[in-house]
Amino acid sequence: MSSSTLRFVAGVIRAHRKKARVRWRRVTAGRQALMTLAYLHKGETYACLAVGFEVSVSTVFRRVNETISLVAARAPGLVKVLRRAKRRGVPYVILDGTLIHGDRVAVDHPYYSGKHRTDGVNVQAITAPDGDLLWTSGALPGSVHDTAAARIWRIPTYLRETGMPTLADKGYTGLDDQNIATPWKGRDKPGPKKTQNRTQARLRAPGERGFAELKKWRILRRLRCSTHRATIIVRAITVINHTG
Repeated sequence: MSSSTLRFVAGVIRAHRKKARVRWRRVTAGRQALMTLAYLHKGETYACLAVGFEVSVSTVFRRVNETISLVAARAPGLVKVLRRAKRRGVPYVILDGTLIHGDRVAVDHPYYSGKHRTDGVNVQAITAPDGDLLWTSGALPGSVHDTAAARIWRIPTYLRETGMPTLADKGYTGLDDQNIATPWKGRDKPGPKKTQNRTQARLRAPGERGFAELKKWRILRRLRCSTHRATIIVRAITVINHTG
């Protein structure tokens, strides 16, 4: 964890306190930032953090969730991200989805992913050709297919509007044949199609780095909180990754 990341999160907290005219709190902005980063990066429980920072569990809960909400609010929208990428000369982006595991009970059947055979939430991501994570969507139940999730977040529409060429895997076939390139399906494909598939696979491979950057934060290896908070946690981590 870099010191610049800690300074960034502490700065967000200080700006909020100044705007809200908060005079005093038991936990300083710096310690609140450190507390939140320990929760996200190490997956520490509220109880453990309460002992380490010598405050109550309820104080940890309030300060950690406040910080996550403040940082997540700084996440840019997809259109802004794509336009910024085009100005930087990014030739194409990579679209992919991942399942973030969570603890759910049997009654929460929509969160069960048949593909992964476990419970969790579906998150879509846009990465640069070098694997830099540019944008993450909100969280949907794990049973939602990647193609359906992309349509829900209007990803094909925004990609088309900004004219950004996109690579995706076979799970996105038929999503937008004109702007989103996917591999050829079927067996016994002719040589040129096999070559094209190999080339696309090689170009898409760095996209996995984006998900690795997300899941190095232990809180995302298995969510213990409500799935309703998954969206702001993922977005907060996406913002923080760009400051490190």
